[in-house]
Amino acid sequence: MTGSSEKPSPPTGPPTGSESSKPARKQKRRTAARLFRFDRSFGSRFVAGVDEAGRGSLAGPLVAAGVCIDLERIGRRERRALARLDDSKQKSKEEREELYPHVIRAAAGVTVAVRSVRAIDRNGLHVSNLAALTDCMRAVAPEEATCLVDGFRLPGCEREHTAVVDGDARSAAIAAASVIAKVTRDRYMHRVHALYPDWGFDEHVGYSTPEHREAIVERGICPLHRRSFASIAYTQLALGEEEADQLDEAALERVAEVIDIREAIRAEADPDDIEAIAGDG
Repeated sequence: MTGSSEKPSPPTGPPTGSESSKPARKQKRRTAARLFRFDRSFGSRFVAGVDEAGRGSLAGPLVAAGVCIDLERIGRRERRALARLDDSKQKSKEEREELYPHVIRAAAGVTVAVRSVRAIDRNGLHVSNLAALTDCMRAVAPEEATCLVDGFRLPGCEREHTAVVDGDARSAAIAAASVIAKVTRDRYMHRVHALYPDWGFDEHVGYSTPEHREAIVERGICPLHRRSFASIAYTQLALGEEEADQLDEAALERVAEVIDIREAIRAEADPDDIEAIAGDG
């Protein structure tokens, strides 16, 4: 029988690279679309989100970031560039670095606030975290913006805002802020590793990993470690206030001089495109 009435045979063998990647690309686009739909549901042109990185680490600063998105001006190209936008904790280091410049270019405003190790030890972690997030909200959000914060409310912030549980997995603005905060802090920790190579900051960026805890037990703490943080590694050292206070103040100053945190933002965009960057407290 001749003609073309027979159905073509289905393809055999494993899918090609382009075929196998299609579902993953569609899933990423759906994730980003869901995040933007959440932000659009508030009915505002501007949506500002704030998030932090480093709250649970044993060493290094706490870095908060704020990102404002103009939903009326963000175009298809920007949305495509942010197709992989999601909770930064679910991303690899390479994926976050790839997203970082796209967030900078797509955002209407970006800001960063830093709380140093000394500020955290002096004021407490929770107070420092709330203050850094509040600084970012004040700096990045226009008066008419919907303001969103990941997790909990900011009692010292006069701007009306909404706390979003798991916000970095629900809101595009918060997810974008999460990327900025995480990449900025990771870059700092990789730079500061050169001063204190024995603790492996270029690997764990200050978080409590088995390798990090073992290094603390073997070598003690360095000026980059938070003395106020309750850690079993510190308990094993029997580290008291007297021993902690013997850390060289000059060494603490060297830590602050390793990198100006503003560099991590301004390297990716013109200064005129970026809101004021809040400083350390």
